[in-house]
Amino acid sequence: MTILVTGASSYVGAKIYADLRKKFNIVGTFYSNKLFPELEFLDITDKIAVENFIEKIRPDIIVHVAANASGSWCEENTEQAIAINQEGTRNIVAAANNSGSKIIFISSLAIIDTKSLYSKTKIEGENFVKKTRAGYVILRPSLIVGLSPNTANDRPFNRLLKNITEKTPAIYDTSWKFQPTWLKHISEVIENIIERNISNEIIPISVPETKTRFDIAKDILSEFDVKVLPEDKKDRTPSFSNDLKKLKELELPFYTYDQMIKGIKEEIHNYLKTK
Repeated sequence: MTILVTGASSYVGAKIYADLRKKFNIVGTFYSNKLFPELEFLDITDKIAVENFIEKIRPDIIVHVAANASGSWCEENTEQAIAINQEGTRNIVAAANNSGSKIIFISSLAIIDTKSLYSKTKIEGENFVKKTRAGYVILRPSLIVGLSPNTANDRPFNRLLKNITEKTPAIYDTSWKFQPTWLKHISEVIENIIERNISNEIIPISVPETKTRFDIAKDILSEFDVKVLPEDKKDRTPSFSNDLKKLKELELPFYTYDQMIKGIKEEIHNYLKTK
């Protein structure tokens, strides 16, 4: 079995790639940052390049991670956001249908917020993925935290790491409440999907408890003697409820908030030992 991971240098993709290659024959792609030396370049907005690449690899499964997940960037770069998140996914699906590949798509719980461009591109991406003839699974994480091989991208968790390693000020928002998703949890769910051949499912993935960025920062950083200050940024992002019954129905890995925080602290301790 050959598995292709697109966006294998990204914060999310790098973790999935690193975990899956422990068990499976993996090919990974990158666009702007070659995090692992064996990764192959692929511009998912280039339809012909995508067709040729997937025809060459002929993967059994494509884990499609490549995207731009910044809502603000998408609003400021409308055409590029549509090209990457929406049309890029269309290209992947078209090539998958030619090669007979199944797709596991990293979507977002943000699709519920239909007002933002990022959400709209993810909704369209899901619509394309549902047309994958060999089968599909759509994963909908919330805000993602946890250690990745990519510690450089400007993602919420990497800012927490900088609070520890670079002593940057730890000031976090108290206004937006959400159910966070552990990055390790995503990898484990994907491994289960592959091993058990789960198909044609949409699976929200997060912990059941609702927290703020301040809560998460305080609960993690206190372990490392970093003082966290609250700030009400009056974030009006809707607080969506993530229905996790599908995880239980399919008997997939499930974590509580406390289990996630404990695991993340262990990840950071192990990471600091290598620095």
